[in-house]
Amino acid sequence: MSTPPADPHLPAVHLRPPRNWINDPNGLVFHAGHYHVFFQYNPDAPQHANVHWGHARSRDLITWEQLPVALAPTPGGDDADGCYSGNAISVDGRLVAFYSAHRTGRWWQPVTTAESHDGGHTWAKRPESLIPQPPTDTTMYRDPYVWQQDGRWRMLVGSALADGRGAALLYESDDLEHWTYLGPFHTSSPADPADPAGWECPQYATFGDRGVLIVSDWTPQDGPSHVTVHTGHEEHGRFTTTAPPVRLDHGPDFYAPALLKAPEEDRWLLWGWSWEARDESWAHEAGWAGVLTLPREITLADDGTVGQRPARELLALRGERVLHRSEHVTRSGPVELGEVSRTFDLTAVLTPDPADTSGLRLITSADGSEYLHISFDPTACHLIVDRSHASLDARAREGVYTVPCPVARVPRTPVELRVVVDRSIAEIYLSTGQVLTVRFYPVGDGPWRLEAHTTGIAGSDFTVEAWDLNAVGLRHETLLACQLRDA
Repeated sequence: MSTPPADPHLPAVHLRPPRNWINDPNGLVFHAGHYHVFFQYNPDAPQHANVHWGHARSRDLITWEQLPVALAPTPGGDDADGCYSGNAISVDGRLVAFYSAHRTGRWWQPVTTAESHDGGHTWAKRPESLIPQPPTDTTMYRDPYVWQQDGRWRMLVGSALADGRGAALLYESDDLEHWTYLGPFHTSSPADPADPAGWECPQYATFGDRGVLIVSDWTPQDGPSHVTVHTGHEEHGRFTTTAPPVRLDHGPDFYAPALLKAPEEDRWLLWGWSWEARDESWAHEAGWAGVLTLPREITLADDGTVGQRPARELLALRGERVLHRSEHVTRSGPVELGEVSRTFDLTAVLTPDPADTSGLRLITSADGSEYLHISFDPTACHLIVDRSHASLDARAREGVYTVPCPVARVPRTPVELRVVVDRSIAEIYLSTGQVLTVRFYPVGDGPWRLEAHTTGIAGSDFTVEAWDLNAVGLRHETLLACQLRDA
């Protein structure tokens, strides 16, 4: 087994700067042979303040190069207190970033831009905001998303309407400079103005004549909440859904995802922000906070179901196969499957007992008192992830989270899982396309090991494989945080 890292919770294969704060992924774009990922970044501390755009790029989604900070606040400018979320496009050999210009005390964030002609190493901001004022019927306004469709440029901006509904507002342009407001592209259901909701970070993907709208739900009382996905089609600048909205990720630690159109036809990639699930003082002691999820492929099935799976390139991160077991497990006792490292990729096929719960337990302490619990309840038709015992440190959050089955299940039908664990983050994918992201912070001194268990009389069958993941693909060079701060 590998030697534990100096910080056992700092992810090894998930993208983030080596220190300090990261949150929303921004400006995801493929340009000149590279995938570019920008992100909200504080170069000075592990807290959400002094927001810049950090920047990394990759040719293969495996090896990442950290580039100089792309955007920094301009003293006295519209973005004096932060370069907040947005996206980027590749056009005519240049990169154009669209972002939210933040100033403390202003409830809206004007849309503005910056351009790069050298692959994202240096940037020039426009002298004034692109869209300085929001429509009059809004109470929140931020997070542009720009794409090209049918020969025209389109932009969604996250918003809250005065009547309490969340909205994605639509603009159009022929030249990226002059934008016409067309009204709400889509809104949430009618709401109580006394209990308003807003939509942050709208993202839109097209699959032929169908569309997928992703929004991050936000409220003034509680702030960021969860992410919902809407499927349907657009007609005359309005999006009509064909199914009720559902959660994009069923875990507690996922927000503000962003899309990237891969160079292959109809392949969409997505990254999300996974925030810390521990006391803020602990993050300050560690010197870092936040991580981006692994890149995911987004699919749209014929029935309108949105699915997610790890990007196919991530199979190249697998190193030695450390576990391969097939076991029939009864309630007489759990079965030890073997040891795993702190960073591993696991596939499991579980044929559950039809009457009771069965699952896997990732044990991280020598005495077995610290563990992450993943199980399936065939009666309720739920996958259950329980982190109530996942850390012996009381500063870590607890909780039990479920993923409902998308369709009714036949008894003894196998449940297929892929679980990627990277020190303090677990991404749990079902073969049905659903995902649950959870953070946990083991502090036990034992080797990590897996157990299979069931509480049913008939027993359950398990086939489990696990591979160590190679962290050598991530080049976490020091970000040149100050190089462009005054540019």
